[in-house]
Amino acid sequence: MRSITRVAVPLALLGGLLVGSGTLFAQGVEGALAATASAEEAERRAQSAIDKAVDETRALERQYAEVTKEIEGLEVYIELLQKQVAGQSQEMSDLSGSIEQVSVIERQVMPLMLKMVESLEQFVELDVPFLLDERRQRVAFLRGMLERSDVTVAEKFRRVLEAYEIENDYGRTIEAYKGTLEIESARREVDFLRIGRTALMYQSVDGEVFGMWNQGDRSWEPLPGKYRSQIRTGIRIAKKQIAPNLLLLPITAPEAGR
Repeated sequence: MRSITRVAVPLALLGGLLVGSGTLFAQGVEGALAATASAEEAERRAQSAIDKAVDETRALERQYAEVTKEIEGLEVYIELLQKQVAGQSQEMSDLSGSIEQVSVIERQVMPLMLKMVESLEQFVELDVPFLLDERRQRVAFLRGMLERSDVTVAEKFRRVLEAYEIENDYGRTIEAYKGTLEIESARREVDFLRIGRTALMYQSVDGEVFGMWNQGDRSWEPLPGKYRSQIRTGIRIAKKQIAPNLLLLPITAPEAGR
């Protein structure tokens, strides 16, 4: 029968081994926990960095979109401005051409207006001599105005046409006005009666002397007494003192055209 050898291990040594093993285990656990915590911290830091990068990327994307939209709007605005500039350039070109044309027209209109005023002056002197002072003053005003540099060509032309219109209206109206006339070598105050350009008559204020203008002879001539009341009635009609009525007055027949 084989004998068993027993080895006696001291209790103190066994306890030391157990304690040492526990310490090592504890240290290993703590190290693992520390490593895990460190990894988690690193992971959190990495995630935070990623989140920050994502936020920054999104912010840049929004900023890029806004800038892109603004650029598109500016491109549309620039295109519109270019069209406006092109249109204004065309308008400037047209205006330059118009200004040159106006200068040409002004050079042509001024001689025309001078001729019109000269013709008007001759017409007044050859016409039936009613309101001569007023009509001569109008012609003199036009002559002076044409020489002024502070009056536009358009205003000059308007005033010349206005004078022609006034002369034209005389042929369609009846008028009575006071004036003086040399009768039998004496200056007398009279009432004139103008019926268009057909007849120009006068009657002294006292009603004693009356007559008419003879355009053929270009002189004043007396009228028979039968026209006294007719002339007086015509003057009252012209002054709108009575209603219009039929008048029996001598009219000089117009000369036949040659």
